[in-house]
Amino acid sequence: MKVSKFIVNPIGENTYILWNGEASEAAIVDPGMMNSEERDAVDGFVKKNRLSVKMVLMTHLHFDHAASARYVADKYGVKVYAAAGDEFLGSALPEQTKMFNIKVMIDPLMPDVCVNDGDELMLNDEKIVVLGTPGHTPGGLAFYLPESGVVFVGDTLFQMSIGRTDLPGGDYGRIIDSIKNKLYSLPDETVVLPGHGDSTTVGDEKCYNPFTR
Repeated sequence: MKVSKFIVNPIGENTYILWNGEASEAAIVDPGMMNSEERDAVDGFVKKNRLSVKMVLMTHLHFDHAASARYVADKYGVKVYAAAGDEFLGSALPEQTKMFNIKVMIDPLMPDVCVNDGDELMLNDEKIVVLGTPGHTPGGLAFYLPESGVVFVGDTLFQMSIGRTDLPGGDYGRIIDSIKNKLYSLPDETVVLPGHGDSTTVGDEKCYNPFTR
């Protein structure tokens, strides 16, 4: 499976497109685009590669990850997949932008499909395993592709860092538990694709991340 990254919005969020070659099915992970230029870049990529968008996957429902979730879902006629535990954040997206002084109007967002730890989705005949990773938010999710050896972790784990837990619903103990017992249980060579910053691997984080050593 191929992964293409778009760095968007004032927070520098990573929006990913998961695809498998020209004219293949695609999933868009955490579409955080906040202006027409950012949306056009993602839409242009989809059009250029003749992709068929099948789903929007949300690791969590903070505004910088969810700003264009409904836009993408409506444009391509697909559903937004997220955890029920983050519905309170989705309903408060307008308040979130005010908290961070972001001058962008974002409507409340409710998931179309609520997914849970252990659920499995399919894209291009490849399995996507849903991992419950609460801590940064109560409904935090990761999406793991065993065949491709990649995991989308949102803001749970970063290169040599972890997600913040001082926002509503955050819990430091839970995020450490999610990292150690869910993400670190994956093979060491698994590529970790975070919501901000550069990619890393499970093995490197297990050895060197100062927050979990």
